[in-house]
Amino acid sequence: MKRIENQASGLVRIANGGGVKVVAVTSGKGGVGKTHASVNLAVALAQRGRSTLLLDADLGLANVDVLLGLAPRANLEQVVRGELALEDIIVAGPAGLMIVPAASGIPRLASLSPREQFGLISAFSSLPVNVEVMIVDTASGIDNNVLGFCAAAHEVVVVVCDEPASLTDAYAMIKVMAQQRSIERFQILCNKVKDQAHGRALYAKLVAVCDRFLDVSLTHFGSVPDDEALRRAVRVQKAVVDGFPGSASARAFKDLAARADKWTVPESSASRPVFFLERMLSAAQAATVARRGGGLRCTRPKRSSRARTWSSATWTSSSASLTTWLAGCR
Repeated sequence: MKRIENQASGLVRIANGGGVKVVAVTSGKGGVGKTHASVNLAVALAQRGRSTLLLDADLGLANVDVLLGLAPRANLEQVVRGELALEDIIVAGPAGLMIVPAASGIPRLASLSPREQFGLISAFSSLPVNVEVMIVDTASGIDNNVLGFCAAAHEVVVVVCDEPASLTDAYAMIKVMAQQRSIERFQILCNKVKDQAHGRALYAKLVAVCDRFLDVSLTHFGSVPDDEALRRAVRVQKAVVDGFPGSASARAFKDLAARADKWTVPESSASRPVFFLERMLSAAQAATVARRGGGLRCTRPKRSSRARTWSSATWTSSSASLTTWLAGCR
């Protein structure tokens, strides 16, 4: 395992008044390219000269290390158990990217208690490395770990693709984050698209429904085409922006990094100590008060009590079909 050198220089501590930009990358369902987006966004930011840390927060099914061909000898499991400090497990990636690996196939890590979440996030407040941007690759779905990491970030990027389940799950996830964690702003990344027009149309479908039923703000972060370079990058275990920098997908990720580089850290959070930890805890407390138990119920519009069902067999490519079903998810 490669240790990051020069840890004494800078001493810019994560979320401790240093203005560290925290970006959570998440998705409503798996298989939409969320981790690819996290990895390539992080590498592209590092290539721009930003001191970037990539946290693999898919705690039970981690695979950032696999995508980059790394073989870490320690991971977040040892940090959660108190055996190692966070800086002890950091490994070096492309362009100077720093990576905090998680563990795959450890069920307990996928369901951390609030106390364990507290301990994990608080470890970042004393990390002695110079960090400007932290990319958090969360798990898919709406479990407490995912909601906690998203609530603690400055920006939440939701990755979607043009599939019925991806769009409906993205809507459900945005709804839960808004209602349970008071997250009001989301960046939408349209992945695996044919071209930019396809990406804008996909974004418009999700916006049409969210604008109608939720009090949230969506922004089109950008679109990434599905090209052969991405598949080749997976086979050779490289980020596409590193292994195939001239490809269409690599150029798209570089454009996304340029946009993310312009995001600012709110002064109110940058000046507060341990911002990342405080936001996660305050969101968790709010969720405890608001929690009503159970999952989302899809009922008829106007809050009818009768449950309704939906099958992918009823899906058509029109946004009207999606709107009809989502109208019941109130």
